[in-house]
Amino acid sequence: MREYMKFYIDGQWVDPVTPKSLDVINPATEEVCGKISLGSEADVDKAVKAARKAFASWSQTSREERMEVLNRILAEYQKRFGDLATAVTEEMGAPSSLAQRAQVPVGMGHIGTAVQVLKDFKFDEDRGPTMIVKEPIGVCSFITPWNWPLNQITCKVAPAIATGCTMVLKPSEVAPFSGYIFAEIMHAAGVPAGVFNLVNGDGPTVGAALSSHPEVDMVSFTGSTRAGIEVARNAAPTVKRVHQELGGKSPNIVLDDDKFAAGVGRGVAAVMNNSGQSCNAPTRMLVPGKRMDEAISVAKAAAEQVTVGDPNGNSQLGPVVSEVQFNKIQKLIQAGIDEGATLVIGGVGRPEGLDKGYYVKPTVFANVTNDMTIAKEEIFGPVLSILGYDSVDQAVEIGNDTEYGLAAYVQAADINEARKVAAKLRAGQVSINGGGGDMTAPFGGYKMSGNGREWGDYAFHEFLETKAVLGYKPKEAAE
Repeated sequence: MREYMKFYIDGQWVDPVTPKSLDVINPATEEVCGKISLGSEADVDKAVKAARKAFASWSQTSREERMEVLNRILAEYQKRFGDLATAVTEEMGAPSSLAQRAQVPVGMGHIGTAVQVLKDFKFDEDRGPTMIVKEPIGVCSFITPWNWPLNQITCKVAPAIATGCTMVLKPSEVAPFSGYIFAEIMHAAGVPAGVFNLVNGDGPTVGAALSSHPEVDMVSFTGSTRAGIEVARNAAPTVKRVHQELGGKSPNIVLDDDKFAAGVGRGVAAVMNNSGQSCNAPTRMLVPGKRMDEAISVAKAAAEQVTVGDPNGNSQLGPVVSEVQFNKIQKLIQAGIDEGATLVIGGVGRPEGLDKGYYVKPTVFANVTNDMTIAKEEIFGPVLSILGYDSVDQAVEIGNDTEYGLAAYVQAADINEARKVAAKLRAGQVSINGGGGDMTAPFGGYKMSGNGREWGDYAFHEFLETKAVLGYKPKEAAE
């Protein structure tokens, strides 16, 4: 059993100010697999002060010095690849194949991308007599989730390091193992003391303290919209920058053409990935009403092929992360049944033969309308809703009829038609025919899905302040 009882503050592993522990549950077995300490406001204050002290020197480092540190982090990350993969499977139930294929590699991708962006990133711009300068914003607090733990840690930490910021990280207390190992990586890489700090804890205590601390200049949060609103509320009195990547209820519009079946099948697979625990999952599939029966047939066949079971075996889906999450998903599946949607496959309860663990049946609903609970609420499980449309314009209208705007998807044989639909969708990222994998593409949402962007060079701007130096050049020299 893992025991991670210390915090990483100012380059050292330290005991919490007030001892308090939390058991970590393996979602595949429902048994305790580890223990962590829960931090307090006092621990946060120590970490923030360490970050503030380190900022004075770290913010003045050269581009080359920061690139060297990032490359050392990447090298140490690669050394711990296997440890990270094992931790992710144990803490949040990702199948080992998914952990090794995506969960861990994506972290390497963000660090490597930050190095490449930093090589040529413009931190200043000459505008005649005026110099426009981009400077690190300061001390940043990061509150990250359990569903893609290393993705969300690295897509914040890497650009912050690259731009000269210092930081305090609170990984999810539900899945904290990979975050702890990441802190060990930072230490082994020789990141200067105080630049990176880690305090474990829960949202109402450590998260709130990080959001409201007067010496924190920016808070970056990934999680539910409900929690994101609380983060913004806590941050408001100190007028710090708030970056949020929140919930989603992403539409997937499948056009009426000869690639229809392929589009439906691709959509089912995308929802089931990571047991449906992705904020950008295409959970609302829109199909021509006249082809609803065909969509049902294809979706059912695709869902039947999805295997659920032990994440250390060969299953495609592991458990969802916790009992709380399992119960929420069961309640929403029942709501779909009660509100009259057609249950194509799946439903409430565990899959056959799985009596222990937070396993959810791959579930598909059809004949869903956009006013149903399962079409409006983010389920965060392997549950797909299929809605019908009469025209492409109506499909776009239904797709945009949501409080969210994180992602959207279009499936079409004609790329030009797909582009026309993509242009009308109100979302921060639109994927055409399964297009993805671009580590430099900005990621973030419209509306209640958040503010700001992560990934690539767009992430750098989130961690920079803009200064205009007037009279930088004498007027005659500028002319």
